[in-house]
Amino acid sequence: MTISFLAAFGQNVGDNFAQQIAKHREAYKQDFLQNERSPLDSADLSNLRFYPPDEKYRVTCTFERTPNEKPFDIPTSSGIAKAFVKYGTLHFELGEKTLQLAVYQNLALRNVPAYAQHLFLPFRDETNDETTYGGGRYLDLSIAEVEAEAPVLDFNLCYNPWCHYSDGFNCPIPPPENTLDIEIKAGEVMWAGLKKH
Repeated sequence: MTISFLAAFGQNVGDNFAQQIAKHREAYKQDFLQNERSPLDSADLSNLRFYPPDEKYRVTCTFERTPNEKPFDIPTSSGIAKAFVKYGTLHFELGEKTLQLAVYQNLALRNVPAYAQHLFLPFRDETNDETTYGGGRYLDLSIAEVEAEAPVLDFNLCYNPWCHYSDGFNCPIPPPENTLDIEIKAGEVMWAGLKKH
């Protein structure tokens, strides 16, 4: 997912929540066609599936910065590890539960200007292997978003790793600390197409 794509999703005056999510999903589909490494082509886009938009899964958080974290390797679907550092933790309430998720910086990307402000949030929840991809799903955030006065985490924007669609990608596996003991019935669900090899 690109920073420019993330920036395209904004709060447009006059748009209700469902319209905003519909626009986001259309831009998400088009992003597959603009990336030369994309696992999907135009014929595949009709097989993308999502939960209906639900504002319940757009939650206000508190953010705890963890500046003294040491870099560590996150394993990927291909067996190749990628180096990350934990940037901080988002705390929130959902379904009468108090929950938290860590956000990470990719060490290889944080010195690249286009990705210097990018934060990565991979997670698993109790929908995995049922209605959503078993390997978990992802959210993209920026440093400015998590360090805002009232950061927002919108699970309606979560998406599948590319390895759900095709082999040949190094998709980070969500660390154990980012496993939620609740169903997140929002965002992208299992792809309806056949996995490509």
